[in-house]
Amino acid sequence: MPAKSSPLYNIAVVGATGNVGREIINTLHERNFPVAQLLPVASNRSLGQQLSFGDQTLDVIPLEKVDFQNCDLILSSCGSQAVQQLSEILLKIPFDSRPVLIDNSSHFRMDDNTPLVVPEVNPHTLSQAFENKNRKIIANPNCSTIQSVVVLDVIHKISPITRVVASTYQSVSGAGKKAMDELFNQTRGIYVNQPVQPQEFTKKIAFNVIPHIDVFLEGGITKEEWKMSVETQKILDPKIKLHATCVRVPVFVGHGVALHIECTQPIEPETIRKSLRKHDAVAVVDHPKDNGYVSPEECTGEDLIYVSRIRKDNTVEHGISLWVVSDNLRKGAALNAVQIAETLIEQKLLS
Repeated sequence: MPAKSSPLYNIAVVGATGNVGREIINTLHERNFPVAQLLPVASNRSLGQQLSFGDQTLDVIPLEKVDFQNCDLILSSCGSQAVQQLSEILLKIPFDSRPVLIDNSSHFRMDDNTPLVVPEVNPHTLSQAFENKNRKIIANPNCSTIQSVVVLDVIHKISPITRVVASTYQSVSGAGKKAMDELFNQTRGIYVNQPVQPQEFTKKIAFNVIPHIDVFLEGGITKEEWKMSVETQKILDPKIKLHATCVRVPVFVGHGVALHIECTQPIEPETIRKSLRKHDAVAVVDHPKDNGYVSPEECTGEDLIYVSRIRKDNTVEHGISLWVVSDNLRKGAALNAVQIAETLIEQKLLS
């Protein structure tokens, strides 16, 4: 967290009324981020709404009415179309007066001039956002990527990773508030014998799992699966091959990822446990017995990444399997964005 003597910053949270936007505002308050003024920004659909920030009650402001030149930092949690509109607004502001944009959408993640950052893994890349005079944009990775690369980074430093097979179990909150409402309404409807009509998902989500997140791409993979692969390579190591199957599950908050990892050298589960226990962002709960692991429900509202079921995979040479869970709205989105902002201050990049 920033030092108490840090200057105060004017911050806009764009997409403030969404799941992640609200969590960003809560996280800024919980972590005592040095805020001079907070502007909750959303679309015209949210006009008239109010949000709490500590003991303040703030009116939601439409994007078109914000003077971003008076902001130091923007934390964005809206869709790609709105982010593109926002970036065009920012390009009109002189570089020296332009705020830093930390974007939670996928819009800029694979842009060569935009750092894709998990502060525990690659904080050294943040300065890239200031090297191109047309930018000052930092991308927040995909939620499942964030919790995975923190763990993979630890293992990669012990024994370089060549390949990862990832299976995700992603909660409906990753698809937004309407998706959470759909799970609730479908579950309730089943008990009272009401017909189920999927709207946010392609199939019924209540009492079901859906192996389909985002659109399908060439070769039969989904965009969510592609994101995990290319983002891991950009953040951690371009030599790592990652194959993912991303699945939506009927859980409100909390993503699980089963990782099957192939390393170049022998590696023992106990070595991994010891290294992960030293990591500030990770908690290891790994006992081969009932309740000796963490489920998504138990990580809800928590900042830590929980690792369980660490064991050898004897079907490949130097193979390791493990289970990773985290609150996708916190470390998978809001917390990581705020930590990026804190790291900017620590590196004296946020003026």
